[in-house]
Amino acid sequence: MKNLNPAAIAPPFARYSHGVEVPAGWRVVRCSGQLGLGRDGSVPKGAEAQAAICFANISAILAEADMGADDVCHVSAYVTDRAHMPGYMAARDAFLIDAEVLPGSTLVIVSGLTRPEFVVEVEVWAAAP
Repeated sequence: MKNLNPAAIAPPFARYSHGVEVPAGWRVVRCSGQLGLGRDGSVPKGAEAQAAICFANISAILAEADMGADDVCHVSAYVTDRAHMPGYMAARDAFLIDAEVLPGSTLVIVSGLTRPEFVVEVEVWAAAP
C-alpha cells in the first residue's frame, strides 16, 4: 500500500493519511463496526477502554484473514461526544503503533450508538496480497 498525502493540501493533523492506494489484485476485508463490548458482555467506562476493545476485536477479525493492523487502509470511528476523541485516538494510535503505511481515517461525532453505555464504535478496511 502507498500513502497519498499531496503537498498541495494541508498535512494530516493526526496519525493518519489523506489517502491510501491499494495495489490491484489484493484481498480486501471490511470489518463491521465494533463496539466496546467484552467477550463476557461487560462494557467498560471511557472511550479509551472501549476503543481498546474495539481494536482488539478488529485484530481478531483481521487474524481470521491472516491480516493485522499493518494491513488496515482505512479506519472510521464514531464517538458520542467531542470529549471522547482523545481516548479514542490514544487507542487508535496504540493499535497502529507499528504501521508503516498509515491508513485513511474518518472520525464522526454522533448523537448516540446502539446502547447508551457505548461511547465509541470503530470499523476498518484492510487489504493484503
